[in-house]
Amino acid sequence: MRLQEQTIDQLHDLLVKKEISVEELAKETLKDIEEREAALGNFITISEETALEQARALDAKGVDADNVLSGIPVAVKDNISTKGILTTAASKMLYNYKPIFDATSVSNLYKKDMIVIGKTNLDEFAMGGSNETSYFKPSKNAWDQSKVPGGSSGGSASAVAGGQVRLSLGSDTGGSIRQPAAFNGIVGMKPTYGRISRFGLIAFASSLDQIGPFAPTVRENAHLLGALAGHDLRDATSAPLAVPDFTSKIGQDLTGMKIALPKEYMGEGIDPAVKDQILAAAKKFEELGARVEEVSLPHSRYGVAVYYIIASSEAASNLQRFDGIRYGFRAEDIENLEDVYVKTRSQGFGDEVKRRIMLGNFSLSSGYYDAYFKKAGQVRTLIMEDFRKVFEGYDLIMGPTAPTVAFDLGSRVEDPIAMYLADLLTIPVNLAGLPGMSLPAGFADGLPVGLQLIANHFQEETLYQAAGAFEAATSYHLEKPAIFGGVN
Repeated sequence: MRLQEQTIDQLHDLLVKKEISVEELAKETLKDIEEREAALGNFITISEETALEQARALDAKGVDADNVLSGIPVAVKDNISTKGILTTAASKMLYNYKPIFDATSVSNLYKKDMIVIGKTNLDEFAMGGSNETSYFKPSKNAWDQSKVPGGSSGGSASAVAGGQVRLSLGSDTGGSIRQPAAFNGIVGMKPTYGRISRFGLIAFASSLDQIGPFAPTVRENAHLLGALAGHDLRDATSAPLAVPDFTSKIGQDLTGMKIALPKEYMGEGIDPAVKDQILAAAKKFEELGARVEEVSLPHSRYGVAVYYIIASSEAASNLQRFDGIRYGFRAEDIENLEDVYVKTRSQGFGDEVKRRIMLGNFSLSSGYYDAYFKKAGQVRTLIMEDFRKVFEGYDLIMGPTAPTVAFDLGSRVEDPIAMYLADLLTIPVNLAGLPGMSLPAGFADGLPVGLQLIANHFQEETLYQAAGAFEAATSYHLEKPAIFGGVN
């Protein structure tokens, strides 16, 4: 069995027993990345030299027997700051940007002696649902390279599913961890807003963004979240809470657990084959001792409209800092200061980013603020209230992660509305700041289907409990794509 096919618990055991070295593990990971990169396009930067230096230093120091993540390679989405390693946000605007600091999430990985192996591809500035708006190249779905990997964290998800790395980091503003996890048949977690510091994450929409982990299994995902989570004084929205053991409830049974299945999540627009897999998952939860009942989240149908007003408005503000003056791309054909701003931003940003900046500026403009941004904030409150009412009587909410399985590359590039609607089921979770997870729940048309589980604020352990029980009772997580030795 190749190293990339073993869980991090198994790898940790090999490292502690010195049956393999950290350097050997890093080298094999680099080899796996190289072998599949031409087909998948998941990495913008492979930090081979830095990673091997870290690995050799850790071998000299010794792997920590009590730290399961010690010496484990991890890939980081390329909108998360890494000191001395290119951090481009998949944009021409930052094509040459090497930060002078690490994001808190990356610093936390280093504290656990993890090896940052490279930076993964994404939709430009995390704006997209297919990983096709990247300035550099599109990423491909690990199961079928004619399909999208999802977005915006498509490179991180496909890299895990395709056996390039065991663990990776993504960010989720409206579904950008959970949708790619669903499309690639792996476990992706968007934690509660504030659970992980956003310091060093290149901001898209500050009230929605959240960093989170990808992994092939529930337990591995929980281990990585434990490394990432924690209070950070550099992020004013970081929650001042102790970090629990996110694996503590994995293995506990589900007897008495109440799970809500919103009728809005199973209605019009949901592929019947996807719906069938989710209904089968509901039956499986009932076999495991849980009660699954239908509920209503009536305002969820407004989520997409609310999200694209709020997120675009915040993006228009956040992206003002990219002006061609301080760092990154600067247009060359300039004659005055106005040219620096206008031509740099016109040439440096891609179409989707410019579309959202214009939408955001319109929503915030005089005469339209009350009609759009203010009203979107009010409807956001109604969406949050819907969730609050459901969680008064239920432990979790379940449903599909995405309305369909992965779609064809290029099929929605010219139809932004269709692209936006792919996030119909994930967006409300971000608007409410809740934790949400996608895990493998079967297949439709030969492609993975994702099951979304949603919990109340800071109840990630309950998510891992339910997901762990479902994973143990099924075998979907054991299936691998052909590029990783499977038979799909």
